[in-house]
This record gives sequence, C-alpha cells and structure tokens, in this order.
Amino acid sequence: MASNFPTSLDNFTNPTSTDTLDSPPHDVQHSDANDAIENLQAKVGVDGSAVATSHDYILNQPTGLTLKSPLEDWEVAATAATGTVNIDVLTAGAHYYTSNASANWTYNFRGDGSNSLDSILAVGEAVTVSSLVTQGGTAYYPTAFQVDGSAVTPEWQNAAAPTAGNTNQIDTYTFTIIKTGSAAFTVFGSATTFG
Repeated sequence: MASNFPTSLDNFTNPTSTDTLDSPPHDVQHSDANDAIENLQAKVGVDGSAVATSHDYILNQPTGLTLKSPLEDWEVAATAATGTVNIDVLTAGAHYYTSNASANWTYNFRGDGSNSLDSILAVGEAVTVSSLVTQGGTAYYPTAFQVDGSAVTPEWQNAAAPTAGNTNQIDTYTFTIIKTGSAAFTVFGSATTFG
C-alpha cells in the first residue's frame, strides 16, 4: 500500500513478533514508511520553504492565515481592582473585574505567578492585553504601572494619562507591551469607558 497522506491518513499493518519477513512483506513495510515520511516532510516543508502548500511557507506569510471569529480566553473575576493588580498574560488577554473598584491601583504585567514577561517575550515581540474595571459611586483609576514588578511609564493615546475613573461605568484599559531589550519594555496605553 502506498502512502495516502496528506489527503487521508495511512493505516499500515504493523507486523507482530510472530510474523515472518514476508507477511506483511518486509520491503513493502519499508517502502510505505519511507513514502509516508517523505509526504510528511513535503507537507511540513523545510525552513524558508517556497512551496505555497507547506506549513513552513503558510506560517511565515503575514497574510497566510485568516482568523474567523477566534475565541479568546477572558479572566472574569468577581473581585475589585485595588492594590497591585497582576495581569497574567499567560492566563488571558482580557481581564474583567466585576466588583466595584475600591481604591486606586497599580497594574503589574507579567507572564504569570511563575514566569516573567521578560522570559516569555523575545526582543521585538509584543503582547496586547485589556482590563475592564467596574466602577461604583466613587470611581478610581490606575496610578502606577509595572512590568515584572519594575516601574514603567506608559505612552498614552492622545498623550493623556487617566486622572480619574468614571462613576457607575466600566472603564477599559488596553495596553500593548513591546519588549525592546533585556528586561526593557515600551508600553502603549489607551482608556475608554462603557456604560
């Protein structure tokens, strides 16, 4: 049986310890395995492949992938934004705090409790995260920003850092964090409100 991959999966007969070398034929087993390996290599592609159907080619083209309504992981927490709010980018890209903020807070962006953001990003890579904060009759806002516990000063959209929260609304903060060097980051921030 010749390999059918990649149009369908192969179903090879695996010889047992009691089979003779001609049942299934030994040379056919090797030929089938070789064909399957060659087809798999062609499908995956070599580094820098110019074959438009190879995975290497598709994954290295900026327009090679089309996202259609991707699902996102959100962290929805029935807690208030207060104190130091750790934004764990390995947990979710969006964080929603459903209880009313109870004081101004500090954002700390990190990989998670065990991984620094510095360790998961290469220089030139970035991550974008959003934080939705429910506000009550007294509104609060973020007053300090950190990456892996070290202070950073975001560059704000329209050069306007937030100076207050919005009462009885849901304030939304979005940050793009670009790693520019070892433990060095540029942070771009924007704020809006819903309600």
